[in-house]
Amino acid sequence: MTQIAATTNTIVLSVSGMSCASCVGRVERALNAVPGVTEANVNLATQRATVHASSGAADDEALVAAVGKAGYEAEVQRDDHSSAETTHGHHDEDAAELKRDVIIATALTLPLFILEMGSHLIPGMHHALIGMVPQQSLHILYFILASIVLFWPGLRFFRIGVPALFRGAPEMNTLVALGAGAAWAFSSVVTFAPQLVPEASRFVYFEAAAVIVTLVLVGRWLEARAKGRANTAIEKLADRQAKSARVLRNGQTEEIAIADIRIGDLIIVRPGERIAVDGTVREGTAHVDESMISGEPLPVSRSAGEPVIGGTIATDGTLTIAAEKVGRNTMLSQIIRMVEDAQGAKLPIQSLVDKITFYFVPAVMALAAATFLVWWLLLPESTVADALVHAVAVLIIACPCAMGLATPMSIMVGTGRAAELGVLFRRGDALERLRSTDLVVFDKTGTLTLGRPVLDQIIVVDPVGEDEILAVVAAAESRSEHPLAAAIVTGAEKRGLNMPALEQFTAVAGLGVNATINGRSVVVGSPRFLQQSGITLDALTEKAEAARQPGASIVYAAIEGRPVAALLVADTIKPESRTAIEALRQRGIEVAMITGDSAQTAKAIAGELGIETVEAEVMPGDKAAAIKRLRDRHRTISFVGDGINDAPALAEADIGIAMGTGTDVAIDSADLVLVGGDPRLVGTAIDLSQKTLRNIGQNLVWAFGYNVLLIPVAAGVFYPFTGLTLSPMLGALAMAFSSVFVVGNALRLRGHNGKVTP
Repeated sequence: MTQIAATTNTIVLSVSGMSCASCVGRVERALNAVPGVTEANVNLATQRATVHASSGAADDEALVAAVGKAGYEAEVQRDDHSSAETTHGHHDEDAAELKRDVIIATALTLPLFILEMGSHLIPGMHHALIGMVPQQSLHILYFILASIVLFWPGLRFFRIGVPALFRGAPEMNTLVALGAGAAWAFSSVVTFAPQLVPEASRFVYFEAAAVIVTLVLVGRWLEARAKGRANTAIEKLADRQAKSARVLRNGQTEEIAIADIRIGDLIIVRPGERIAVDGTVREGTAHVDESMISGEPLPVSRSAGEPVIGGTIATDGTLTIAAEKVGRNTMLSQIIRMVEDAQGAKLPIQSLVDKITFYFVPAVMALAAATFLVWWLLLPESTVADALVHAVAVLIIACPCAMGLATPMSIMVGTGRAAELGVLFRRGDALERLRSTDLVVFDKTGTLTLGRPVLDQIIVVDPVGEDEILAVVAAAESRSEHPLAAAIVTGAEKRGLNMPALEQFTAVAGLGVNATINGRSVVVGSPRFLQQSGITLDALTEKAEAARQPGASIVYAAIEGRPVAALLVADTIKPESRTAIEALRQRGIEVAMITGDSAQTAKAIAGELGIETVEAEVMPGDKAAAIKRLRDRHRTISFVGDGINDAPALAEADIGIAMGTGTDVAIDSADLVLVGGDPRLVGTAIDLSQKTLRNIGQNLVWAFGYNVLLIPVAAGVFYPFTGLTLSPMLGALAMAFSSVFVVGNALRLRGHNGKVTP
């Protein structure tokens, strides 16, 4: 994956008019030629171009102009709206317009097809027709019907394809325009100037021209409908965004658009309404349906001081919320952006496909010309009409659309379905790398366990009362972000203890804290941390170890250099963890666990989960080194974590997987995010990765195999030996089916149920 410098801007363009992989290559080349552009990626399925440019070097107008010069239209997608609506809207508009054109073309083509083909297939029909209507009059009628089909619903092929040809950049529309246009032009000459054509070649192919256009339109219509269905994942996410909110300003409540909400605004949310932005509850209590984020079906209670997330629903009660994250910074907007980025990503195989298809259309045109010359000049028994028919068949049957859609359609549907199941791919190439995972390394706290440890027991050795010691220790831990610290603070709050003022505080990541309270030094943390401070724990350690339950962690506390207490904190294993690990093992994937906890605690948790490989007492800075050690024995390692101290390991692993319940730092370091924090989603992500890559392989085999096998048939290569040939009408049908097959095959990924069972 190309690394983009931090000083670059990313501009996303919505591009219209692209119909095949050749178009993708031309738009990319046009954008990359703009001064200041460092990288441009164009996606045929999403009709989007993602451009990375040096800050201040390439402006939006220059990019749009470059696309226009290449023969396509573009507009910049702004941050104040999701491209989901734009992309889906384009597909809906395209499908509606194509449906209209298909109806018109079919209505005009059917009588032409029945009259002409019926004359060949039904005995006596030709003579009956000639007896009623002179042949010249029939040909003029055919000319009128075919001309309307070609230059009304079929005008799109000429309007796009012919200018592309004159620019020296032929593409799919060019092939259709040349093929149908050649059949129509030859037939028109036979009809109105027959003396220009040898008598043996005076046949008309108006029905072939009309049928070609109609079938290609039908294929485009089915393709547009399928593309619309493929993008339902982002559409569903976008639908979860509130469109407006009730905001309290200057003592008055007013309804405003979500785009006009500012940080600090107070938003009133009534029962049944969607929460518009991320924020904190100021007043009120309500149950909030957070299933889209947490995956939990039951609403959770939210009251003053607690966070809420935009897009979730207050099922009962009224809340007053202070807006903290608005617009593109809300969690839902970030999720939509992640899905869009993943859908627009290019796998390495796509670059090879693009290189091949860039030269595909010119090669097909050259082959069609060669086919015409061979049939006309080198085969004595053939006529100009025979040469024309085979050349047109070559032009029509070639399908660069299928080749261009093979990879991006599968990525679009696969990552979209993943998002619906709670798996967000932040980087598209992770989709390819994830499938080869042979070791999944889990962080323990917050990943395999609930990450909400509970204070279980306090062992004191000082004559001072237990509550007094707990109040001091909780005060020292009150500024720490560690889950064990939170459990101690919560335990003190549940006892209703008043914590003394914290005068000084220093945290040492993964070890503990130093604090000053009421002028006394307080040290709280692991045995190693207290020993490094010169505090001996021998007697206290024996008592604590004797009382500890399997899986519990021990936090030691000392005041003024004397050990005073051991606090036993237990973390509960997530109910889904056992299923998640067993499912991975059944797939032949090894599982390991890394934790900063003591070896005894780590082994107890690992034993319950069936994990054999354990790295315990690992400092946060050493987690990345632990990943390196494990890499010596494995091909591809995925690391799953959720904390700030997991960021180095997430970055070091081949695939970093962050729990959506974790910190922003961890998520930013990851390749994919599991919304809600269910470890079973690791198996879901791997399954989807494997199925998506398998789907891409099927599409590529079909797209390339189709062209390699059928283009020679259309050219008549096998005719001298087998008599096998292909009419332009059948070629158009095959070409339309080829694109629809690729899109339809990709849509099968929507059926993945996401269930992970051992």
